[in-house]
Amino acid sequence: MYPYPALQHQFPLQSLNTFRIAARAQAYLRVESLAQLRAALADPDVAALPRLVLGGGSNVLLTGDVAGLVLHIALAGREVLAGDADHHHVKAAAGENWHDFVQWTLAQGMGGLENLSLIPGTVGAAPIQNIGAYGAETKDLFHSLTVFDPATGQTRTMDAAACRFGYRDSIFKHAAGQGLIIVDVTFALPRAWQPNLRYAELAQAVAEQGLAAPTARQVADTVIAIRRRKLPDPAEIGNAGSFFKNPVVDAAQCADLLARFPTLVHHRQPDGSEKLAAGWLIDQCGWKGRSLGAAGVYAKQALVLVNHGGATGADVVRLAQAIQADVQARYGVRLEPEPVFV
Repeated sequence: MYPYPALQHQFPLQSLNTFRIAARAQAYLRVESLAQLRAALADPDVAALPRLVLGGGSNVLLTGDVAGLVLHIALAGREVLAGDADHHHVKAAAGENWHDFVQWTLAQGMGGLENLSLIPGTVGAAPIQNIGAYGAETKDLFHSLTVFDPATGQTRTMDAAACRFGYRDSIFKHAAGQGLIIVDVTFALPRAWQPNLRYAELAQAVAEQGLAAPTARQVADTVIAIRRRKLPDPAEIGNAGSFFKNPVVDAAQCADLLARFPTLVHHRQPDGSEKLAAGWLIDQCGWKGRSLGAAGVYAKQALVLVNHGGATGADVVRLAQAIQADVQARYGVRLEPEPVFV
């Protein structure tokens, strides 16, 4: 159908999304070099196809077969750069496994990313979602990234300001940046490292081990243990991690909710707004451990939706919508999904 020889057609995507949803790509290209990407998109027939850029498939929900071209970013490589007086600089290609990269930085003696251990996905996806966990976000350690712009056929560097990071958000999730393809990401890790124990659950787990001055490795191991205890392994049960963002409301709405629901879990934000715990809201609505067909809510963590086997994207959407409706009806709060629906 298409002249570019590396393209595969009607390619199965079940093993390339962590929800393990069965779907096919009209056309598929595994991208292992920038030259390969540039050559493929220089072909006008290929360039004209609708595109879905896929990394680890850990933040996507396939609601059906994918029309057009799936670009599976498998760019590899990582290196320590010169850095500056205050920071080590480390760069990784977009296709590198995120958790493996974090553990590699620790093996180099560089702390900073340990709170983000065991998050599934690739390095290239981290800034798109501004992934975060246990009191840290990508933007906190970010230096710059390289993108390939299919519109010009050129690469360029973007700093943090250009990426427009927000809560689980960046320019790459909006019209101005959706066409850009991340090639590599550089992080600035502090030479004068201090443990980030702002997140209460992590601080408590560290204290319970009697670690008065934990190392970055010990913090990472603690984060890994917490995540393994609370979250399902995508290799064993299909899921995309936290399915809903924690909703942010103003102080007045939070006060009203607290008057009616005194045990509401909430966290004051620097701007005075309040972040509510989506998992708590879902749990209070009785969804933890429940299923609609083959799609369900994980029994140990209400924020995680799972594929018990054979669920379609439509099954997961139906479950998500039912949860949203119940939370809206009870609390007047709209839950927003984290994964991208395709």
